[in-house]
Amino acid sequence: MSAASNRSKADKDPAEWLPSDGSYHCTYGAAWVGTKLRWDLAVDENERRHPLLGLADGCPTTTVVYEPVV
Repeated sequence: MSAASNRSKADKDPAEWLPSDGSYHCTYGAAWVGTKLRWDLAVDENERRHPLLGLADGCPTTTVVYEPVV
């Protein structure tokens, strides 16, 4: 990720920001969900319904991998 891209993202969730390179959306979505699962973080309805479910629908071969924190 470039510095400019990282600054534009800031602390936005996938409802507010996705990488400009559409070929990276599945990887980004899987990493986002994996981080939420790893740290047992909540997902708000706007985040879940729109971008995350939409990304999941478009990424049938992407697997979310994470290791829970104990």
